[in-house]
Amino acid sequence: MIDLRSDTVTRPTPAMRAVMLSAEVGDDVWGDDPTMNRLISAIAERTGKETALFFPSGTQSNLAAIMAHCGRGDAMIVGQDAHSYMYEGGGAAVLGSVQLQPIENAADGTLSLDKIAAVIKPADIHFARTRLLALENTIDGKILPIDYLSSATTLARSRGLGTHLDGARLFNAAVGARLTVSDICAPFDTVSICFSKGLGAPAGTLLVGQRDLIERAARWRKVLGGGMRQVGILAAACLHALEHHVDRLADDHANATTLAAGLRQIPTLSIDGPHTNMVFVEVPGNRCQELSSYLNAQGILVAIGPQTRLVTHLDVTTNDIHRVVAAFQSFF
Repeated sequence: MIDLRSDTVTRPTPAMRAVMLSAEVGDDVWGDDPTMNRLISAIAERTGKETALFFPSGTQSNLAAIMAHCGRGDAMIVGQDAHSYMYEGGGAAVLGSVQLQPIENAADGTLSLDKIAAVIKPADIHFARTRLLALENTIDGKILPIDYLSSATTLARSRGLGTHLDGARLFNAAVGARLTVSDICAPFDTVSICFSKGLGAPAGTLLVGQRDLIERAARWRKVLGGGMRQVGILAAACLHALEHHVDRLADDHANATTLAAGLRQIPTLSIDGPHTNMVFVEVPGNRCQELSSYLNAQGILVAIGPQTRLVTHLDVTTNDIHRVVAAFQSFF
Protein backbone atom coordinates (compact mmCIF):
# COMPACT_ATOMS: atom_id res chain seq x y z
CA MET A 1 0.00 0.00 0.00
CA ILE A 2 1.03 3.60 -0.66
CA ASP A 3 0.06 5.29 2.60
CA LEU A 4 -0.40 9.08 2.38
CA ARG A 5 -2.49 9.48 5.55
CA SER A 6 0.41 10.91 7.56
CA ASP A 7 4.18 10.79 7.96
CA THR A 8 3.56 8.98 11.27
CA VAL A 9 2.99 5.73 9.34
CA THR A 10 6.65 5.28 8.41
CA ARG A 11 8.31 2.00 9.35
CA PRO A 12 11.89 1.59 10.54
CA THR A 13 14.31 0.91 7.71
CA PRO A 14 16.42 -2.27 7.83
CA ALA A 15 19.44 -0.17 8.86
CA MET A 16 17.44 1.41 11.67
CA ARG A 17 16.24 -1.98 12.87
CA ALA A 18 19.84 -3.18 12.95
CA VAL A 19 21.04 -0.39 15.22
CA MET A 20 18.02 -0.90 17.47
CA LEU A 21 18.87 -4.58 17.80
CA SER A 22 22.46 -3.85 18.83
CA ALA A 23 21.76 -0.81 21.04
CA GLU A 24 23.54 -0.63 24.37
CA VAL A 25 20.94 0.05 27.07
CA GLY A 26 20.62 1.04 30.71
CA ASP A 27 17.87 2.55 32.84
CA ASP A 28 16.85 5.97 31.56
CA VAL A 29 14.86 6.89 34.69
CA TRP A 30 18.12 6.52 36.60
CA GLY A 31 19.86 8.44 33.81
CA ASP A 32 22.30 5.68 32.91
CA ASP A 33 21.14 4.50 29.50
CA PRO A 34 24.27 5.19 27.42
CA THR A 35 22.50 5.32 24.05
CA MET A 36 19.91 7.74 25.37
CA ASN A 37 22.63 9.92 26.85
CA ARG A 38 24.36 10.02 23.47
CA LEU A 39 21.09 11.07 21.84
CA ILE A 40 20.53 13.81 24.43
CA SER A 41 24.04 15.18 23.83
CA ALA A 42 23.58 15.05 20.05
CA ILE A 43 20.23 16.84 19.98
CA ALA A 44 21.33 19.43 22.55
CA GLU A 45 24.33 20.27 20.39
CA ARG A 46 22.23 20.34 17.20
CA THR A 47 19.61 22.66 18.72
CA GLY A 48 21.96 24.84 20.78
CA LYS A 49 20.16 24.03 24.04
CA GLU A 50 21.58 22.89 27.38
CA THR A 51 19.93 19.50 27.60
CA ALA A 52 17.00 17.35 26.51
CA LEU A 53 14.44 14.87 27.81
CA PHE A 54 12.95 11.89 25.96
CA PHE A 55 9.20 11.29 25.74
CA PRO A 56 7.21 8.49 24.10
CA SER A 57 5.06 11.01 22.19
CA GLY A 58 4.89 14.61 21.08
CA THR A 59 1.60 15.06 22.91
CA GLN A 60 3.21 14.15 26.23
CA SER A 61 6.27 16.29 25.47
CA ASN A 62 4.12 19.34 24.74
CA LEU A 63 2.06 18.75 27.89
CA ALA A 64 5.09 18.37 30.16
CA ALA A 65 6.58 21.55 28.66
CA ILE A 66 3.36 23.48 29.24
CA MET A 67 3.23 22.26 32.86
CA ALA A 68 6.89 23.20 33.35
CA HIS A 69 6.11 26.74 32.21
CA CYS A 70 2.66 27.18 33.78
CA GLY A 71 1.06 26.52 37.14
CA ARG A 72 -2.56 25.80 37.97
CA GLY A 73 -4.77 28.65 36.81
CA ASP A 74 -2.15 30.14 34.48
CA ALA A 75 -2.88 30.83 30.81
CA MET A 76 -1.13 29.93 27.55
CA ILE A 77 -1.55 31.73 24.22
CA VAL A 78 -1.79 29.30 21.30
CA GLY A 79 -3.01 29.12 17.71
CA GLN A 80 -6.55 28.00 17.00
CA ASP A 81 -5.15 25.41 14.56
CA ALA A 82 -2.25 24.30 16.76
CA HIS A 83 -1.86 20.63 17.55
CA SER A 84 -1.54 21.37 21.28
CA TYR A 85 -4.93 23.10 21.18
CA MET A 86 -6.88 20.99 18.68
CA TYR A 87 -5.52 17.48 18.81
CA GLU A 88 -4.12 16.70 22.26
CA GLY A 89 -7.31 15.87 24.11
CA GLY A 90 -7.42 19.08 26.14
CA GLY A 91 -4.57 17.73 28.26
CA ALA A 92 -3.25 21.15 29.29
CA ALA A 93 -6.63 22.02 30.78
CA VAL A 94 -7.52 18.55 32.12
CA LEU A 95 -4.17 17.58 33.61
CA GLY A 96 -2.32 20.88 33.93
CA SER A 97 -5.23 23.15 34.93
CA VAL A 98 -3.87 25.60 32.35
CA GLN A 99 -6.30 27.89 30.55
CA LEU A 100 -5.67 27.96 26.79
CA GLN A 101 -6.20 31.29 25.05
CA PRO A 102 -6.52 30.49 21.32
CA ILE A 103 -5.90 33.02 18.55
CA GLU A 104 -6.93 32.49 14.93
CA ASN A 105 -4.01 31.47 12.76
CA ALA A 106 -3.37 33.62 9.70
CA ALA A 107 -3.25 31.94 6.29
CA ASP A 108 0.52 31.52 6.61
CA GLY A 109 0.20 29.88 10.05
CA THR A 110 1.40 32.86 12.07
CA LEU A 111 -0.39 34.55 14.96
CA SER A 112 -0.90 38.30 14.71
CA LEU A 113 1.49 40.13 17.05
CA ASP A 114 -1.23 42.66 17.81
CA LYS A 115 -3.63 39.87 18.77
CA ILE A 116 -0.99 38.22 20.95
CA ALA A 117 -0.42 41.49 22.78
CA ALA A 118 -4.17 42.07 23.14
CA VAL A 119 -4.86 38.78 24.95
CA ILE A 120 -2.03 38.99 27.48
CA LYS A 121 -3.92 39.42 30.74
CA PRO A 122 -3.11 42.33 33.05
CA ALA A 123 -1.85 41.63 36.57
CA ASP A 124 -5.21 41.41 38.31
CA ILE A 125 -6.66 38.77 40.64
CA HIS A 126 -9.67 38.42 38.34
CA PHE A 127 -7.62 36.99 35.47
CA ALA A 128 -5.64 33.89 34.74
CA ARG A 129 -1.97 34.85 34.64
CA THR A 130 -0.62 34.68 31.09
CA ARG A 131 2.62 32.71 31.31
CA LEU A 132 3.38 31.18 27.94
CA LEU A 133 3.30 31.73 24.18
CA ALA A 134 3.28 28.47 22.19
CA LEU A 135 3.89 28.36 18.44
CA GLU A 136 4.11 25.46 15.99
CA ASN A 137 6.58 25.01 13.12
CA THR A 138 5.70 23.61 10.68
CA ILE A 139 1.94 24.06 11.02
CA ASP A 140 -0.15 22.29 8.37
CA GLY A 141 3.17 21.94 6.61
CA LYS A 142 3.74 25.70 6.49
CA ILE A 143 7.07 27.11 7.63
CA LEU A 144 6.88 30.08 10.01
CA PRO A 145 9.34 32.76 8.82
CA ILE A 146 12.43 33.13 10.99
CA ASP A 147 11.91 36.91 11.32
CA TYR A 148 8.39 36.26 12.61
CA LEU A 149 9.67 33.79 15.21
CA SER A 150 12.11 36.42 16.45
CA SER A 151 9.44 39.13 16.63
CA ALA A 152 6.85 36.95 18.37
CA THR A 153 9.25 35.64 21.00
CA THR A 154 10.69 39.11 21.59
CA LEU A 155 7.16 40.37 22.26
CA ALA A 156 6.51 37.46 24.63
CA ARG A 157 9.71 38.04 26.59
CA SER A 158 9.00 41.76 26.87
CA ARG A 159 5.75 40.89 28.63
CA GLY A 160 7.28 38.29 30.93
CA LEU A 161 6.07 35.20 29.04
CA GLY A 162 7.93 31.98 28.43
CA THR A 163 8.09 30.58 24.90
CA HIS A 164 7.55 27.03 23.65
CA LEU A 165 7.76 25.67 20.10
CA ASP A 166 5.91 22.56 19.03
CA GLY A 167 8.53 21.49 16.52
CA ALA A 168 7.01 18.12 15.67
CA ARG A 169 8.23 18.69 12.10
CA LEU A 170 11.09 21.04 13.00
CA PHE A 171 13.53 19.35 10.62
CA ASN A 172 11.07 19.76 7.74
CA ALA A 173 11.01 23.47 8.55
CA ALA A 174 14.81 23.69 8.69
CA VAL A 175 15.34 21.78 5.44
CA GLY A 176 12.55 23.66 3.67
CA ALA A 177 13.79 27.09 4.79
CA ARG A 178 17.47 26.16 4.40
CA LEU A 179 18.17 27.09 8.00
CA THR A 180 19.93 25.27 10.79
CA VAL A 181 17.80 23.71 13.50
CA SER A 182 19.57 25.89 16.07
CA ASP A 183 18.49 29.01 14.14
CA ILE A 184 14.84 28.05 14.60
CA CYS A 185 15.25 26.91 18.21
CA ALA A 186 17.28 29.91 19.38
CA PRO A 187 14.40 32.25 20.37
CA PHE A 188 12.50 29.60 22.35
CA ASP A 189 12.85 28.45 25.94
CA THR A 190 11.67 24.93 25.11
CA VAL A 191 11.21 23.04 21.84
CA SER A 192 9.50 19.67 21.29
CA ILE A 193 10.93 17.63 18.39
CA CYS A 194 9.32 14.44 17.05
CA PHE A 195 11.38 11.65 15.53
CA SER A 196 8.41 9.43 14.61
CA LYS A 197 7.19 11.52 11.67
CA GLY A 198 9.37 12.46 8.71
CA LEU A 199 12.53 11.18 10.40
CA GLY A 200 11.08 7.67 10.43
CA ALA A 201 11.74 6.43 13.97
CA PRO A 202 9.06 4.14 15.44
CA ALA A 203 8.48 6.41 18.45
CA GLY A 204 10.06 9.22 20.38
CA THR A 205 10.05 12.96 20.98
CA LEU A 206 12.75 15.06 22.60
CA LEU A 207 12.06 18.20 24.60
CA VAL A 208 15.06 20.54 24.52
CA GLY A 209 15.73 23.64 26.58
CA GLN A 210 17.58 25.16 29.48
CA ARG A 211 18.36 22.79 32.34
CA ASP A 212 15.99 24.26 34.92
CA LEU A 213 12.96 23.93 32.62
CA ILE A 214 13.93 20.43 31.52
CA GLU A 215 14.30 19.37 35.16
CA ARG A 216 10.78 20.64 35.88
CA ALA A 217 9.52 18.82 32.80
CA ALA A 218 11.21 15.62 34.05
CA ARG A 219 9.08 15.69 37.18
CA TRP A 220 5.92 16.07 35.11
CA ARG A 221 7.06 13.28 32.78
CA LYS A 222 7.16 11.03 35.83
CA VAL A 223 3.69 12.16 36.93
CA LEU A 224 2.35 11.57 33.41
CA GLY A 225 3.80 8.07 33.27
CA GLY A 226 6.38 8.84 30.59
CA GLY A 227 9.49 7.53 32.34
CA MET A 228 10.79 4.44 30.53
CA ARG A 229 13.63 2.09 31.33
CA GLN A 230 15.79 0.42 28.65
CA VAL A 231 14.78 3.05 26.14
CA GLY A 232 18.14 3.04 24.38
CA ILE A 233 16.52 0.75 21.80
CA LEU A 234 14.36 3.72 20.73
CA ALA A 235 17.20 6.21 21.23
CA ALA A 236 19.28 4.21 18.76
CA ALA A 237 16.52 4.60 16.17
CA CYS A 238 16.40 8.36 16.80
CA LEU A 239 20.18 8.67 16.53
CA HIS A 240 20.11 6.79 13.24
CA ALA A 241 17.36 9.11 11.99
CA LEU A 242 19.33 12.17 13.08
CA GLU A 243 22.41 10.96 11.24
CA HIS A 244 20.78 9.57 8.06
CA HIS A 245 17.23 10.87 7.53
CA VAL A 246 17.43 14.65 7.84
CA ASP A 247 18.82 15.72 4.47
CA ARG A 248 16.51 13.30 2.64
CA LEU A 249 13.47 15.28 3.86
CA ALA A 250 14.10 17.39 0.76
CA ASP A 251 13.01 14.33 -1.27
CA ASP A 252 9.65 14.32 0.53
CA HIS A 253 9.21 18.01 -0.23
CA ALA A 254 10.04 17.41 -3.89
CA ASN A 255 7.55 14.54 -4.03
CA ALA A 256 4.87 16.81 -2.53
CA THR A 257 5.61 19.33 -5.29
CA THR A 258 5.22 16.63 -7.94
CA LEU A 259 1.99 15.44 -6.34
CA ALA A 260 0.48 18.94 -6.21
CA ALA A 261 1.43 19.63 -9.82
CA GLY A 262 -0.19 16.41 -11.00
CA LEU A 263 -3.41 16.91 -9.05
CA ARG A 264 -3.73 20.47 -10.35
CA GLN A 265 -4.34 18.97 -13.78
CA ILE A 266 -7.72 17.67 -12.52
CA PRO A 267 -10.30 20.49 -12.87
CA THR A 268 -12.64 18.97 -10.28
CA LEU A 269 -10.09 19.41 -7.48
CA SER A 270 -8.85 22.51 -5.67
CA ILE A 271 -5.26 22.19 -4.45
CA ASP A 272 -3.53 24.03 -1.60
CA GLY A 273 0.20 23.52 -1.39
CA PRO A 274 2.63 22.00 -1.44
CA HIS A 275 3.67 23.03 2.06
CA THR A 276 6.88 21.10 2.80
CA ASN A 277 5.63 17.49 2.72
CA MET A 278 1.88 18.20 2.69
CA VAL A 279 -0.69 18.81 -0.03
CA PHE A 280 -4.30 19.71 0.75
CA VAL A 281 -7.08 18.74 -1.65
CA GLU A 282 -10.71 19.89 -1.67
CA VAL A 283 -12.77 16.89 -2.77
CA PRO A 284 -16.46 17.24 -3.68
CA GLY A 285 -18.35 15.99 -0.64
CA ASN A 286 -20.58 13.62 -2.60
CA ARG A 287 -17.51 11.85 -4.06
CA CYS A 288 -15.51 11.26 -0.85
CA GLN A 289 -16.60 7.73 0.01
CA GLU A 290 -16.46 6.57 -3.59
CA LEU A 291 -12.98 8.04 -4.05
CA SER A 292 -11.72 6.47 -0.82
CA SER A 293 -12.91 3.02 -1.91
CA TYR A 294 -11.47 3.45 -5.39
CA LEU A 295 -8.02 4.50 -4.13
CA ASN A 296 -7.99 1.71 -1.58
CA ALA A 297 -8.65 -0.79 -4.37
CA GLN A 298 -5.64 0.71 -6.21
CA GLY A 299 -3.42 0.13 -3.17
CA ILE A 300 -3.49 3.74 -1.97
CA LEU A 301 -4.45 4.77 1.58
CA VAL A 302 -5.73 8.34 2.00
CA ALA A 303 -7.95 9.82 4.73
CA ILE A 304 -10.46 11.26 2.27
CA GLY A 305 -12.74 14.12 3.32
CA PRO A 306 -13.93 17.41 1.86
CA GLN A 307 -10.53 18.79 2.94
CA THR A 308 -8.05 15.97 2.37
CA ARG A 309 -4.43 16.05 3.53
CA LEU A 310 -1.87 14.04 1.57
CA VAL A 311 1.50 13.60 3.30
CA THR A 312 4.72 12.41 1.66
CA HIS A 313 7.36 10.64 3.73
CA LEU A 314 10.20 8.15 3.92
CA ASP A 315 8.18 5.20 2.62
CA VAL A 316 6.77 7.00 -0.46
CA THR A 317 8.85 7.08 -3.64
CA THR A 318 8.58 9.31 -6.69
CA ASN A 319 7.17 6.35 -8.64
CA ASP A 320 4.52 5.99 -5.93
CA ILE A 321 3.56 9.64 -6.45
CA HIS A 322 3.09 9.04 -10.17
CA ARG A 323 0.83 6.08 -9.33
CA VAL A 324 -1.23 8.24 -6.98
CA VAL A 325 -1.66 11.02 -9.55
CA ALA A 326 -2.67 8.47 -12.20
CA ALA A 327 -5.25 6.96 -9.84
CA PHE A 328 -6.80 10.36 -9.08
CA GLN A 329 -6.88 11.20 -12.79
CA SER A 330 -8.47 7.87 -13.62
CA PHE A 331 -11.17 8.31 -10.99
CA PHE A 332 -12.15 11.82 -12.01
